[in-house]
Amino acid sequence: MFEKILIANRGEIACRVIRSARGLGVRTVAVYSEVDARAQHVRLADEAVLIGGPRPADSYLRGDVVIQAALECGAQAIHPGYGFLSENPEFVDAVVRAGLVFIGPSASAIRAMGLKDAAKALMHEAGVPVVPGYHGAGQDPALLAEAAREIGYPVLIKAVAGGGGKGMRLVEAPSDFADALASAQGEAATAFGNPAVLIEKYIQRPRHIEVQVFGDGVCAVHLFERDCSLQRRHQKVIEEAPAPGMTAEMRAAMGQAAVRAAEAIGYCGAGTVEFIVDASDGLRADGFWFMEMNTRLQVEHPVTEAITGIDLVEWQLRVAAGEGLPARQDDLTITGHAFEARLYAEDVPAGFLPATGTLAHLHFPASARIDSGVSSGDTISPWYDPMIAKLTTHGPTRAVALARLRAALEETQIAGTVTNRDFLAALTRHAGFAAGEVDTGLIGRDIATLTAQPDIPVHSVALAALAVAGAGRGGDTRGFTLWEPLWQKMALRRGEHSHDARVARAGSGWQVRIDEALVEAELRSGQWWLDGQRAQGQARVLGDAVSVFGAVTVHFDIPDPLAVEASAGALAGVVLAPMPGLVKSVFVRPGDTVQKGARLAVLEAMKMEHTLTAGRDGTVAEVLAQGGDQVEAGAALIVLEEE
Repeated sequence: MFEKILIANRGEIACRVIRSARGLGVRTVAVYSEVDARAQHVRLADEAVLIGGPRPADSYLRGDVVIQAALECGAQAIHPGYGFLSENPEFVDAVVRAGLVFIGPSASAIRAMGLKDAAKALMHEAGVPVVPGYHGAGQDPALLAEAAREIGYPVLIKAVAGGGGKGMRLVEAPSDFADALASAQGEAATAFGNPAVLIEKYIQRPRHIEVQVFGDGVCAVHLFERDCSLQRRHQKVIEEAPAPGMTAEMRAAMGQAAVRAAEAIGYCGAGTVEFIVDASDGLRADGFWFMEMNTRLQVEHPVTEAITGIDLVEWQLRVAAGEGLPARQDDLTITGHAFEARLYAEDVPAGFLPATGTLAHLHFPASARIDSGVSSGDTISPWYDPMIAKLTTHGPTRAVALARLRAALEETQIAGTVTNRDFLAALTRHAGFAAGEVDTGLIGRDIATLTAQPDIPVHSVALAALAVAGAGRGGDTRGFTLWEPLWQKMALRRGEHSHDARVARAGSGWQVRIDEALVEAELRSGQWWLDGQRAQGQARVLGDAVSVFGAVTVHFDIPDPLAVEASAGALAGVVLAPMPGLVKSVFVRPGDTVQKGARLAVLEAMKMEHTLTAGRDGTVAEVLAQGGDQVEAGAALIVLEEE
C-alpha cells in the first residue's frame, strides 16, 4: 500500500478520498488555489500545496504543477477525483513518466472512451448495443443536418468530448437545427477545446441508468446499476440504486454489457457505463443502449456503496497499489435501497442559475451520509461547481429510503445563499417519483409545481418573531405597563411583502401578533409549541436576517427602521448579469434594433454558458461589457433606449 498520495482535486471529492485514505493508514497531500486556502479539503489533509490562482486553468488544470507538487512532497501516487484532470490521458502519461502511479485507468483506456463517436464504434464491435445515430468525423453543417433528417426528429446533438450536459442540445424540428448546432459547438469548444459533435435519435421517454464497473486491467466486475433519470439541464439531481422496476433479466443483460465494455479496453479502477433506456413499455432486456463510459469515479458513487457495502475509493487505492480485484462477481449482492440528493447553491425558479455567497449557517442531520467540502463560514465561489453537499440515505425498501431522504432534507439548515434544498424536498414528495415513475423529462414537465411558492404559515412568521425578540433565551424581561403586556415591535420582510410582528411575555408563555393574527407560544423542554401544537421548524437569527428551517425554508430580512430605504429593482431596459461570471460574447452594438427574446450576450459561470436575452423590443443604447470581461452579479451589461 502507498504511504502517501496527492489528491489532484478539491471540494467534497477531495474530502471523500482523504477519509478513505486515512482509514488505510495512507497520508494525503491536498492541492489548492488561492481562493481555497482555507477550504475544508486543505484543513483535512496531512499536507497542502498552493498551486495557483482561482481560475481552474491557473491551478487545478495545471498538470505539470500538480505532478511537481507530488514529487516534492514525496507522494507515490495521484488520485484525480472527478472533473479537472481525471479523464485527461496526457496527464496520465505525464504522471507515469514522472515515476508516479495514477489511481485510475490507463491513458489508452481513457482515450478509447474519451470521444463519444469512437467509443460507440468500439462498443458496437464489443457487442454492446448503441443508440442509432451519426458518429462520423465529418462536421460540415449540411452533412450533420442531412444526418439528422435521416435519423428522424427529434434528435440530440452531443459534444463528442466531455460530459455534464455541456455541448448538448435537443432539436425537435429541422428549422431549429442550425442554431442549436452552432450553440452546441460553441459550448463544446469552450468547455472541452473540441467543437466536434455527434447526432443521436432522441428517445421519447428515456431513463438514464448506469452501471458501476470495477476492473484490474484484465478482468472486471459490475456493482449493479444506478438510476440517474431525475435531471435538470441534462445534469443529475437525485440518484438511486437499484433502479426502480428493474428485472433480474435486464440487470443481468446490462451488467454483462458493462463488463464487456470495461474488459474491451483493459479497464483498471472504478468507472461507469451509462445507458439510455426506453421506458415507454417498461424495462426490457432489449431496450437499453450504450451512451458513454465515464472513466473515473462518479459523483453518485455513494448510493452504490450504500447498497453493496463496498468502499470504492478503498478499492481504487488497493488495485492501484498492485492488488487484484478485491471481490468476484458472485461475491457482490444488493442490500436495500439508497438515494443521493445533490445540494447546490442555485436559484431553481430562475432556471437553476448558480449562486454564490457565504454560508452563514450550515447544519446537516446525523441521519444521512453527508459528503461535503464546505462548512459554516465558507464561501461558495463563482470559480467552481456550486455543490454544497451530497445527502445519501439507505433503507430496507425504496419507500423507507425515500422517506429518510425527505426527512434529512427537511432537517438540513442553510442560510447565506440561495439553494435547491426546498426543490429537492419537493421532489421527494412528488407522487410519480414516489411511485418509481421516473424518466429524464419529469422535472421539465412538473417544474411549475415543484417550484411553486407555498403560502407561509403564520406559525413560521411567529417563530421568526420569537427568535428576533430573543424569547426563551433567558435574557427577556417582562417590563412594566399598567393594563396590558409590553409588546416588542419589529418588521419582518420577505421579498416585497412585510409583516408587522409583536412579541410579549404573557404569564408563563408568550403572545405573538402577526399582522391581525394572535399566536399563543409556550416553550417546553427547549421546543416551541404554538397554539397548543408542536412547532414544525426552528428559527435562527443571522445578522440582519432570520431564517426558519422546516419542511420549507423561509428567510426574512429585519429592516432597520432608521435606515433610508434604497430603491429596489433594476432599471427598465437594463440587462444585468444574473451571477458573477465571464462574458464570453456580446452580439449587439449601440444602435442595433432588437426584439424581445433576442440573444444579447453569453455569460459563462460555474462551467455553464447562460444566454442573456432582451426583455422587450427596443434599440441598444449602451454596451457596457465585452468578451473576456469578468463581471459581478447585478452588473449592468447592456442598456436599451428608453421607450
